[in-house]
Amino acid sequence: MRERTSKAPLLAVAVDKASAEAAYKQVYDQIRAAILEGRLAPDTRLPATRALATEIGVSRNTVLTAYEMLLAEGYTEGRVGSGTRVSGVLPEALLAARGDAAPPAPETPPSGAPHRLSQLAARLPVSQRTRSDHRAFRPGVPEVERFPWDVWGRLIGRFWRHPPRDLVCGGELAGYRPLRNAIAAYLGAMRGVRCDGGRVVITSGAQEALDIVARLFLDPGDAVWMEDPGYAGLRAAFSATGARVVPVPVDAEGIDVAAGRELAPDAVLAAVTPSHQYPLGVTMSLGRRLELLEWARRSGAWILEDDYDSEYRYAGKPLSALQGLDDHDRVIYVGTFSKVMFPALRLGYLVLPESLVEPFIRVRTVLDDMPTLTAQPALARFIEEGHFAAHVRRMRALYAERQTRFIDAVDRHAAGLLEAAPDEAGMHLVVGITEEAGLGDAEVAARGRAAGLSAPALSAYYAGGADRQGLVLGYAGLSAKEMDGGLQKLAKTIQAKAE
Repeated sequence: MRERTSKAPLLAVAVDKASAEAAYKQVYDQIRAAILEGRLAPDTRLPATRALATEIGVSRNTVLTAYEMLLAEGYTEGRVGSGTRVSGVLPEALLAARGDAAPPAPETPPSGAPHRLSQLAARLPVSQRTRSDHRAFRPGVPEVERFPWDVWGRLIGRFWRHPPRDLVCGGELAGYRPLRNAIAAYLGAMRGVRCDGGRVVITSGAQEALDIVARLFLDPGDAVWMEDPGYAGLRAAFSATGARVVPVPVDAEGIDVAAGRELAPDAVLAAVTPSHQYPLGVTMSLGRRLELLEWARRSGAWILEDDYDSEYRYAGKPLSALQGLDDHDRVIYVGTFSKVMFPALRLGYLVLPESLVEPFIRVRTVLDDMPTLTAQPALARFIEEGHFAAHVRRMRALYAERQTRFIDAVDRHAAGLLEAAPDEAGMHLVVGITEEAGLGDAEVAARGRAAGLSAPALSAYYAGGADRQGLVLGYAGLSAKEMDGGLQKLAKTIQAKAE
């Protein structure tokens, strides 16, 4: 027979039986203090007297007496069928309303007192992101309405209805092995990545992967190449270590390796997005890839390949990853499921040279031990059973259609102000601002934010001085109605006279 367990709310109350003060008074004082300090909000239900008495090891009469005192003084109220609850209006509030003396307010530290922050915290930029917003035109947001939620729900339920005990108590530090194997097989077939499941490590999103790579390789003062323009989250991860981030210009073939050698010949790491440069969309040429690999081999440096949206290529031949060309184990490959599936999944992965797997896990365990296992088994099945590939195909067709629709909407709603051209890959476009608009991209981005839009300025992605101006606008997660409405609003903000 199953033992009945009380479902009463938990309450932090303890009785010191060695104290000269009566037990009921101790219970009363602690609950009253919790109410006055706001730890028990108005209308919070208190535990049943029998449940609380059992929990703190006193008689039920002790708790009954304390509750009766609280009720008599107006701190609680009793409701039939609802138990004892904290009053909506406390006695102190009534005293203040009548002008009677109320207990003095607790002292608080002066609001102007400075807070000491670490050098690391002071180096980090203020984030402009608001994850809960689904604003046009935030880059990197996928279409989530058409995700196969029914399939996903069945896979989650199938595994966690009767999960294996050893997995519930903690799995491998590198992540769920069947998922690592599935990722390795997928990357080998789709991206030309050379690896097995033993070299794949699961992370809590790509940003964690970038952060740990930075911690693994960079000491204060170390030079690291970063594409200019480039991803601000990556720049922040490098800066947090105290490394010297060296902006290396990007041209029509990708990162300028010759410029990087001239700017920082002693760099220990180069971070690149070769398949679809972020945010410009340039594809790194084969010659430039081989040049970058040769530099890493000769200098003993590492290459971080961020393959953030390679699934979405709409024209031309499929591209292999830079990692697949690497014969000397100098490339660390980073991928994410957030842009392919849905952002809240918070699962990413790395493909590491075999010699780096153990050091990487050692660094990661200081931060979070291992990523959550809740979704990993379902994701492994999602890939193995072909649902992932089917979803990518559907989204690839949908995003290609939406890119065409977006460019058409720019022409219809912002003609003479904005200019958009097609890209053969990705989930965003760099949209130009015409001379007729008469505004810089930072001003347009600021006006867009004020209007409830996310229209990041291209110039904000540069660290070494902006060569171009424009807006980085995402379109993948937007319906036709959202595109039209957002572009109409953006055009109006550009046309509005500055006050």
